[in-house]
Amino acid sequence: MQINIRLFAGLAELFSASSLKFQAPEAPLTAGGLKALLAAAYPEAAQQIHTSLVAIDHEYAPDETPVTEDSEVALIPPVSGGEPAVADGETADGMFIITGRPLNAEALLDKVLDQNHGASLVFVGTTREMTGDQLTTALHYEAYTPMALAKLQEIGNDVRSRWNANCAIAHRTGLVGLKEASVIIAVSAAHRDICYEASRYAIEKLKADVPVWKKDINESGEVWLGSDPKAKAYKSL
Repeated sequence: MQINIRLFAGLAELFSASSLKFQAPEAPLTAGGLKALLAAAYPEAAQQIHTSLVAIDHEYAPDETPVTEDSEVALIPPVSGGEPAVADGETADGMFIITGRPLNAEALLDKVLDQNHGASLVFVGTTREMTGDQLTTALHYEAYTPMALAKLQEIGNDVRSRWNANCAIAHRTGLVGLKEASVIIAVSAAHRDICYEASRYAIEKLKADVPVWKKDINESGEVWLGSDPKAKAYKSL
């Protein structure tokens, strides 16, 4: 059967394509089996394939998850990198946004304000110039937009259920220059200690689970953050 596989970040660069049509043996086929077949078919990409996760229909898929021709399959490299910008998107309620346009902290904060909440907090992650002795000129972000929005919404749902707090998140794609915002998280809650705790939870979950990648553009060249074990992940934060 033929499986259409979406590729991102370093894998897309390696294959010089954003998708791959792969002829696999007939069912049953699992996510783990698909990775093994891909690694065998493309030995030059085997290391990147082994360190990537499989997503099926916008959800991370354990190795035993069945794969069919109708599945929307994506190969997800370690998150935090970026290259070509993708289409803008947002959830139906407007609380979670992926966009190539500059982010607006005031507009995002307005989405979470509540007359019964006495505290609000806005976290802004920006591109910084220096990390140690390494100079950055810009970052370039890529996102798997449908899955990224679903994962951001999961974070918002977690924040509401755990702290009875409101949460909205916006993330940039494309080129993000020095001092520009790459991510904004707005939280409101009954008390300030809840706001701080919920905001920290949201950014840590975003860094771990949301399929967004970025490339560090610097005076020495370019490097994928997250895919290079020597690179510092999520440099802007």
